[in-house]
Amino acid sequence: MFYSFFQSYLESTDFPGRHLMDFISFRAGITFALALLLAMTFGRQVIYKLQKMQIGEEIRDLGLAGQMEKKGTPTMGGVIIIFSILIPCILLGNLSNIYMILMLIATLWMGTIGFLDDYRKIKYHNKDGLQGKYKVIGQVGLGLIIGMSMWFSPDIVMCENMEVINQEKQQSEIVHSPVMEKTPQTTIPFVKNHNFNYNCLTKWIPGEKAATTAGWTVFVLIVIFVVTAVSNGANLTDGLDGLCAGTSAIIGVALLIMAYLGGNVIYSGYLNLMYIPGSEEMVVFAAAFIGALVGFLWYNAPPAQVFMGDTGSLMLGGVIAVFAILIRKELLIPLLCLIFFIEDLSVVVQVAYFKHTKRKYGEGRRVFKMTPLHHHFQKEAPAGSKVLIRFPRIPIPESRIVIRFWIVGILLAALTFVTLKIR
Repeated sequence: MFYSFFQSYLESTDFPGRHLMDFISFRAGITFALALLLAMTFGRQVIYKLQKMQIGEEIRDLGLAGQMEKKGTPTMGGVIIIFSILIPCILLGNLSNIYMILMLIATLWMGTIGFLDDYRKIKYHNKDGLQGKYKVIGQVGLGLIIGMSMWFSPDIVMCENMEVINQEKQQSEIVHSPVMEKTPQTTIPFVKNHNFNYNCLTKWIPGEKAATTAGWTVFVLIVIFVVTAVSNGANLTDGLDGLCAGTSAIIGVALLIMAYLGGNVIYSGYLNLMYIPGSEEMVVFAAAFIGALVGFLWYNAPPAQVFMGDTGSLMLGGVIAVFAILIRKELLIPLLCLIFFIEDLSVVVQVAYFKHTKRKYGEGRRVFKMTPLHHHFQKEAPAGSKVLIRFPRIPIPESRIVIRFWIVGILLAALTFVTLKIR
C-alpha cells in the first residue's frame, strides 16, 4: 500500500525520502519493527478476548511436570502471528510481486486450516480437532498451488550460475546465464555450482516435451511432500512454551539471508548461487515473519500466557516450506528444519515399534518415554517400564529444554550455510 503510493505518486516529486521504499533493507527493517510492535500490542488485546470468551487449552494429564498448570491457558494465539505478518506486508510490501502474493496466500491458507482445527477442539472440548485427512487435503492443496504457480507463472524464473575460465587472469569466475529460464531447478549442497534440475530424473522419457513435463510433475510432487512434512513437523514441535515460535524464528533468519543473497545478482554471483529475479521481495515477508514471532514470544515465553495452537503451528510450518521452495532451497530443509523432522520421526518410530512389539510379545513397548521427542526429556522413566531410551532418567525443566532446542536450531542454521561452501 505505502510501497505502491510511493512508487505511483511520489516518484516524480521532490518529496524527501521518496526513494527509501526502493531499498529492500529499509522496508525489511521497518516491516520487522512494525510486526514486532503489532504482535506485542495486538497480542494483549487478543489474550484478553480469548480469556473473556473462555477459549482455553484442553490439557490431559500425561504425568509431565507443570502440565496441568497450563489448563485453561488461552489458545488460538496464532492469529496474533498471522495478523502481525499480514498487516506490515500489505502496507510495505510490493503486492504486485508474485513471490509476495504466494507467501500471503500460504499464510492465509494454512492459518485457516489451523483455525478450523482449533475451532473444532474448542467447540467439542476434545483434542481431536479437524480430521487428519482434511488437514492433509489442505496441505496438498497448498502444495499444488505453489508448484503449479512456479510451473506456469511467467514471473517465476531463474538465472543459472556457471563457472567460467577468464583467459586473461587465468582464473575461474562465476557468471550468471543472461537468459532467464523457467526450469525446475533447485539448490543442492556438496556439488559444484550447487544446482540440481529435476528434469535429470526424467530425461530417459522419449520426447523432450514429455520429459520436461514429467520433470515439472516430479517437482510439484516434491513441493507437496515438503509442504506437508514441514507443516506437520512444526505442528508436533508446538508442545512447550516458546519452542515452536523460537525455532521458527531462527529458521526464518536463515531463510531471510538466503532470500537476500539469491535475490541480489552481485552477492549470488560472489557466492556461486543461482540468481532469482524478484525473490528479493521475500526479504520483506521474512522480516515480518521474524518480527511477528519475536513479538509473540513476549507472551509465549515460559510460562506462556497464550498458546499459538494449530492456527499458528500449521501456518508456520507451511510458510517455512513455501518460502524455502520459492527460493529454490527445499533440499536444504532436511538440515535447516531437522528439529521438525526429528519430532515427526520420533512419533513414527514410536508408533511403529509399539505395534511391532505388541504383535510379537503381546504387549506394546516404546522407544522413547513419550513423543513427540521434546516430551521425552520432560518425563521420568517409571520403574520397570520397557522403554529402550531411558536417558535422561531425571526430567529436565521445560524452559531448559526449549533453550537447548533453540541452540540446536542455531547450530543447524549455521551448518546449512556451511554446506554451501563444501563442494
